[in-house]
Amino acid sequence: MSAHDLFLLGGVFPGIAPAAALRRVVSYARQAETAGLDGVWTAEHHFIEYGASPSATLMAAHLLAATERLQIGTAVAVLSNRHPVALGEEAATLDALAPGRFRLGVGRGGPWIDLDVFGSGLDRYERGFEEGLGLLRRWLSGDAEVTHTGEFFDVLPVRVMPPGTGRPVWVAATGEGTARLAGRLGLPLLLGMHAPDADHIKLLTAWRREAEAADFDPDAAEHVSTHLAQIADDRATVDRLRSSLTELLTRGVGQYVSLKPGRSARDHAAYVDWMIERHAVGPAGHVAERLAASAEATGVRRQLLMVEGIGDPDAVGDNIAALGAALSRAGTALPEGSAAAAP
Repeated sequence: MSAHDLFLLGGVFPGIAPAAALRRVVSYARQAETAGLDGVWTAEHHFIEYGASPSATLMAAHLLAATERLQIGTAVAVLSNRHPVALGEEAATLDALAPGRFRLGVGRGGPWIDLDVFGSGLDRYERGFEEGLGLLRRWLSGDAEVTHTGEFFDVLPVRVMPPGTGRPVWVAATGEGTARLAGRLGLPLLLGMHAPDADHIKLLTAWRREAEAADFDPDAAEHVSTHLAQIADDRATVDRLRSSLTELLTRGVGQYVSLKPGRSARDHAAYVDWMIERHAVGPAGHVAERLAASAEATGVRRQLLMVEGIGDPDAVGDNIAALGAALSRAGTALPEGSAAAAP
C-alpha cells in the first residue's frame, strides 16, 4: 500500500499577501484530512515569495494542532541555517506533544544569503552538513546526555530535554554523496520533484549499499518522494497550471540571493513543461496510475503531492478533494510481487 501526503510550499501567488499564503497552508491541511489523505509536509524558505514560511517546525506545530490524525512533516527544515541541538529540541517537543504524528525532514539548503544572515556561513553549508546531521541524529536517539566535539560544533555534556524517541530523520538528497551519508547513518531519503525515477533509483541504490555496509536493515526505511499532482480533465486546466507555476518559479526563485555568484539561471518555463510531462497531471485515472507506476519502479511507498500549482484556493481545494477521491478509488494498492509492494 502507498501513503499519500500533501507537500505544501505556502507560495505567495499573485494578488495575495504572505500572511494569506500561510493561512492557506493550514486550510489545505484541513482539507487533506477531510479528503482522506495521510499527511502534510511543509516547506521552509527565507526572504523569497516562492514560500512564505520561514520555519517548517513552527508551521508543523500549528498543523499538528489544527488537525487530528494527519502525519505532519517538514520538507525540509534547513539544517545549514540551524544549530542541530536547537532543531532537535523542537523536533522532540513536537513528538512529545503529538506522539507518532511528527516527521522531521532536513536538507542542506543552498548557498543563499540565509547563511550570512543567520551567521552559519558558507563553510558550514559546504562542509558542515555531515557533522550537523550526525549531532542531530544523536540528540534524537534517546540518549539521556549528549556531548560533542567537532569542527563546527562543540557541545559540553548536557541533559537531553525533552528526550528524543529514536524516530528517524528524513534527509533530502539530490546527489549520491548525500544519499550515501544518509545510508551510513541509517536515515531515510526525501526525494524531490526535479529528477526522474531513474535518477531516484540511483540514489536509493547508493543509499542501500551504505546502509547494508553499516549493518542497517535497508528494507526498514520509509523513503519518501515528491510529485507534482494535479487532476486536470481538460487542456485549459493544464494551461492554467503551467502559467501559474511558471510565474511562481520565475518570480519567487528569482529572488534567491546567492553567496556564490555566477550560478546559471534555470529556464523555468521549460522546467514546468518537463514536470507536467513527467509527473501526475491529467485525468484522475492517469494521476493514480502515474503515482502507482512511480512507486512500483522506485519502491518508495510514501508520496508527497505538490497540489498548489494553480494558486487559486478554490481550485487547489478542488484538486485536494479530487486526489483524495481518485486515490481512494484506486485503493493505492500495487500489483502483488512488485518492488513497491514488498514489505
